[in-house]
Amino acid sequence: MPFQSLNIIEPILKSLIQEGYKIPTPIQKESIPIVLRGSDLLGCAQTGTGKTAAFTIPILQLLYATKRPDQKRIIRSLVVTPTRELAIQINESIQAYGRFTGINSTVIFGGVNQNPQTAVLKQGVDILVATPGRLLDLMSQGFISLRNIEIFVLDEADRMLDMGFIHDVKKIIAALPSKRQSLFFSATMPPEIVKLSQSILNHPAKVEVTPSASTVDIIKQRVFFVDKKNKAALLIDVLKDPGIKTALVFTRTKHGADHVVKMLKKNDISAEAIHGNKAQNARQRALANFKAQTTRVLVATDIAARGIDVDELEFVINYEISNISETYVHRIGRTGRAGAKGTAYSFCDAEEKAYLRDIEKLIGKRIPEVSNHPYPLMDHDPVKTVQAPRHQSSRPKQGKTDSTQHIPGRQKYWGRSSQMSSRKGA
Repeated sequence: MPFQSLNIIEPILKSLIQEGYKIPTPIQKESIPIVLRGSDLLGCAQTGTGKTAAFTIPILQLLYATKRPDQKRIIRSLVVTPTRELAIQINESIQAYGRFTGINSTVIFGGVNQNPQTAVLKQGVDILVATPGRLLDLMSQGFISLRNIEIFVLDEADRMLDMGFIHDVKKIIAALPSKRQSLFFSATMPPEIVKLSQSILNHPAKVEVTPSASTVDIIKQRVFFVDKKNKAALLIDVLKDPGIKTALVFTRTKHGADHVVKMLKKNDISAEAIHGNKAQNARQRALANFKAQTTRVLVATDIAARGIDVDELEFVINYEISNISETYVHRIGRTGRAGAKGTAYSFCDAEEKAYLRDIEKLIGKRIPEVSNHPYPLMDHDPVKTVQAPRHQSSRPKQGKTDSTQHIPGRQKYWGRSSQMSSRKGA
C-alpha cells in the first residue's frame, strides 16, 4: 500500500518521494489515519519501526491545513523526547518531510549555550522538539509559552522514566492547554507508563506494531561465552574481521564506554564514545565521524544511543549484556533497519548468564552460540551471580548496575549442572 492511499497531501508526498519512501511501515499505516482524524493515540513500538514518521507526517499535514499566510508563527505542536540525539533526529525528520509545506521547526536541548536556541524561538516556530530539562528552563525564563499547543507528543516515555524525567514531564503537561490532541509513544508499557498515559490521553486509539519483545528476524544474533577479563581481547579478535567496517558497541556504564575506547585506541582501532558525560558538540562529532566511517567503532551507553540512526549499520556488539531484557531489543534494533543486513554479537560472562536467559525468554528464541573463538568461558561458577530485574519492577538508573545479588537456584540452571546439554558449562 503506497503512502498516497493514506490521503497524505501532495507537498508531503513530494518530500517522501525525495527521501526514497514508497511504502509505509505497519505503524505508519495504522497511526497516520488516526492522527489525521484528530484522535489521541497510544502507540507501543520499538526503535526502528518508523515511529517518528508515524507522528511527524500527520502533524505536518494537520498544521498545514489550518495555516494562515498572515499568521504569526507560534508554537502549535510540541514533541518531548528524552535525549539530545533523538531530539535532533526528530527535528531533522520534520524538516525533511515538511520542506514543501512552509511549516518550520526547531530543536532545543541542554548541554549547549542557549542563546542560538532562544534566537530561533524569538523568530517564531510552528513545531518545537525538546528535551525536558531545557524546555522547562526556557519556559521559566519566559522564552517559551505552551498555551497555543494543538498537538502534543511524548516520545520514548519508558526511557523518560528510566532517566528520571517523570516529574519534569508532569510539569510540562500541567502547562499545556486542556484542549489538545496528544500522542504517546513507548517501547514498553510497565505500570508506571500506563498510569502516565492515562493522565495525558483522552479516549485514545491504541496501536501496537511489532511487539516490544520481538526482534527483527533478519538480524543474525550470536552469543560468545567469555570470561569477563577476556572481553577486551575477544573484541580485538572479532574486529580483525575486515568485513566489519563499522560497529556500534554497547556498555552498561559511561566509565565502561570510556575504558573500551581507550583499549581500542591502544590497539590502533579508531573509536569514540558517546554518553551523557560528553559535551553535545563532542557527541555530535563522534556520531558524524561514525556515519562517515572515519571512526570505525562507536561505543555507547543505552541512554545515549537511543536515537542513533545510521544507514546500513550492520554490526552491533553487546560488550556487556544489558540487565534489562527489553534494552537488548532496542540495542540490536540499531542494525537490520529497513530490510538491510544486521548482525548482533553478545559477549556473555558467567555473571551475565541470568541476563541472557531472560532475554531469550523475552524474544522467544535461543541465541546461537559461537563456540570456536579463542577465549572460551572457563570460570562457569562465579562466587557472585546476578538476576535481571523483572519488567514490572523499577529499573536501575544508567551506570548503577548491581552485580552482587545472589540468586538461589540460578546455579543449577546455568552452572555446570545445567540440564541444557548444548550449553553445558557455557
